[in-house]
Amino acid sequence: MEQKIIVNYEHKETRVALLEDGRVAEVYVERPMQQRMIGNIYKGLVENVLPGMQAAFVNIGEERNAFLYVDDIPQPRGEDSSGERMPIQRLLHVGEEILVQILKEPFGSKGARLTGNITLPGRYLVLMPGLNYVGVSRRINSQEERERLKKEMEGLKPAGVGVIVRTAAEGIDGESLRNDLLFLLQLWETTKTLYGREKSPALLYRDVALIYRIIRDLFNDRVSQFLIDNEQEYVKVQEILDLLSPHLKNKVFYYRSKEPIFERFCIEEEIERSLNRMVWLRCGGYLVFDETEALTVIDVNTGKHTGKVNLEETIFKTNMEAAVEIARQIRIRDIGGIIIVDLIDMSSQSHRQKVLECLREEMSRDRTKSQVLGITNLGLVEISRKKVRQGLSASMQQPCSYCYGKGKVLSPEAVCSKVERELKKILQNSKVEAVLVEMNSEAAALMIGSGGLYLKKLEAETGKNIFIRGSDNLHMEKFKILMSGKFNEVERYALPVEEGGIYRVRVEEPHSSHPDRGIARLHGYILDIEGAGERVGEEVLVIIKETSRTFAKAILWEKQ
Repeated sequence: MEQKIIVNYEHKETRVALLEDGRVAEVYVERPMQQRMIGNIYKGLVENVLPGMQAAFVNIGEERNAFLYVDDIPQPRGEDSSGERMPIQRLLHVGEEILVQILKEPFGSKGARLTGNITLPGRYLVLMPGLNYVGVSRRINSQEERERLKKEMEGLKPAGVGVIVRTAAEGIDGESLRNDLLFLLQLWETTKTLYGREKSPALLYRDVALIYRIIRDLFNDRVSQFLIDNEQEYVKVQEILDLLSPHLKNKVFYYRSKEPIFERFCIEEEIERSLNRMVWLRCGGYLVFDETEALTVIDVNTGKHTGKVNLEETIFKTNMEAAVEIARQIRIRDIGGIIIVDLIDMSSQSHRQKVLECLREEMSRDRTKSQVLGITNLGLVEISRKKVRQGLSASMQQPCSYCYGKGKVLSPEAVCSKVERELKKILQNSKVEAVLVEMNSEAAALMIGSGGLYLKKLEAETGKNIFIRGSDNLHMEKFKILMSGKFNEVERYALPVEEGGIYRVRVEEPHSSHPDRGIARLHGYILDIEGAGERVGEEVLVIIKETSRTFAKAILWEKQ
């Protein structure tokens, strides 16, 4: 599998894409004002201890207090022989200062999640102060290499310090491991010095910027190319590699083409696709993604795929292609938490097993810890994936200011009923003679009714004169009272036309009862145009012959 790393650097935003066999597998976005918080180390101040939840809320100087669970607090040495963990009320007290690190970023209304078990990642090692342990990444398959690395680190690390050897350390000599360890130990000493000097709450250590993290965590011998479109950042990458991995420098290239780098590799298109609720498959089927704060549901549909053999084969092929795309979309979108996949029902047990194996194999490429469980009788697959940061949609989108994430708005009928109730409430004890109400054009037409029938009923109920103006620019659920007061004043302001006036309008549709007439609208106000039934779609000049509150009669006006 060929891997490439593509970096698009701009002053407002840095974006990185990991390509596998030419297709986007992972996307990372970072902005200067929205730097990620995972890995940051703080001197925090305990503000609340909740025995009932066995948790505490810690002030770390951010917008919201962070959450610290009892299992993430190091237990004091010399525990009871029973081995039982101490409750949080014995470990922490309100007003106490504590060293903590961010484990998960804030999500929705929840603050960040903390841990007291500090880890400092390097190029080849992860330092774990306070432990006395050497671990080796499971992705290093060679048992001989695993034993070599473990023996090497046991001879290098000081007592009272834990170390995990990362996948990138495979084949690396002892001197490079030693240098990485010395760097991390110095970083830990600096952090401890700041903890003793700074007043809580205080940020003691911030994890490095996105490009450096990519070099540290993703760039290795399996990557064939590292392309970056900014010359200054390209030079910095070369300098970093001089210290970390000089043998990788020949894989780094400065992208000079005028065509934007993300467009050159079709990454922009993939990002747009991964922000959509619906994703089409090559076979003609499609996926539908519905995300909540803790749960994501993925629905698989055959769509336009009708197949060539039989229904079972069509369903099997769609589910197989869906399994590959689902695993890829989960990585690109960085979906975490519980994921439920609603596959198309398969009667064949062998087909069900093959789809599940395909999904597991594709998910095994994911660096984020995940687990794929079996298929239920209803054809549902449950996946759990560690949720540590905001996904792609959270970093690039915001909730709709109208529907607030519902994905739906009220129907015109529901809007009319709502506006009627509001107007009755507003006009109940009012002394005004008339009001002018602006609404969405579609809702306004229903509010007025055929021949003004519904509007007349509303006026009879309220005892007021009501003028309705339609607007295509107003949101379906919104309405405005533009004017209220005496009838003559409101009428003069409300009507967009006057008798004898000449106006240019577009004929939108023929009259429902008189096909020889055409209907046009001016600011939602209806114009009934004599002789315009065959001019639908055309712009015409009309002269107003007669006006009323809800519509005007007009005739075509031809220049002499």
